[in-house]
Amino acid sequence: EYLHDNGHEMQVVGLPKTIDNDIVPIRQSLGAKSAAEQSSVFAQNIIAEHGSNPKMLIIHEIMGRACGYLTAQAAEYYQTWHSQQEWLPGIGHRADRWDVHAVFLPELALDIDAEAARLKKVMDESGCVNIFLSEGAGIPEIVAEMQARGEEPEKDPFGHVKIDTINPGQWFAKQFAEKLGAEKVMVQKSGYFSRSAKANADDLRLIKSMTDYAVQVALEGGSGLIGHDEERGDVLRAVEFERVAGHKAFDVSQPWFHEVMERTGQKIVPVTAE
Repeated sequence: EYLHDNGHEMQVVGLPKTIDNDIVPIRQSLGAKSAAEQSSVFAQNIIAEHGSNPKMLIIHEIMGRACGYLTAQAAEYYQTWHSQQEWLPGIGHRADRWDVHAVFLPELALDIDAEAARLKKVMDESGCVNIFLSEGAGIPEIVAEMQARGEEPEKDPFGHVKIDTINPGQWFAKQFAEKLGAEKVMVQKSGYFSRSAKANADDLRLIKSMTDYAVQVALEGGSGLIGHDEERGDVLRAVEFERVAGHKAFDVSQPWFHEVMERTGQKIVPVTAE
């Protein structure tokens, strides 16, 4: 559009590549499922640390500034893996100690006190609490707390809060540690581990279908962002660039996500739009 407005015609064919899966109106972006799968693998390792100390609080911080898809999908993949394992409670290898006890997303309302009360029971019964945290969850609360202290969070050129400067994982750890009676707290970020992984079978199929179609569009003289258009019946097409936007929210009404939250024992309360 910019080139056209300035007297230059150029054919542009794009591919939706972001592990956040937050592109409007693209149903599924390339790499998101692979990253979610690898986030689950990461958790399968770090959650083993619950046995290193009594009363352990483990926070798995996952990428996703404005969209909780990656965290939600990683939690589902992890729960599927968890259900396929054989446990040995007699030596402390218990299913409840390896499970996901909470999932926090930007799209869900956050009630720290209510969650702390619920998770305190988990800590007392299981001896550990494992949390999957989307890095964008709780940002309004963190910023409000900083501003109340007279501080202003750093922002990037787009006006977004620099997440690495406010450390959501550490903030959540601080909120919960004392309330849960945690004796040791561990915050682990899976971002670069998951983002750098090779594509899985699902993504390879998606990549092939999109790249094949991208070549077809290019040869026919078309332009647009290739993807399954959620506003056009999920048809694979070249989406008009003027309709493309970022920060698509994760749809928390999906049945599979309800199953994830039912298993953690959380209620799904969407965040109120301001």
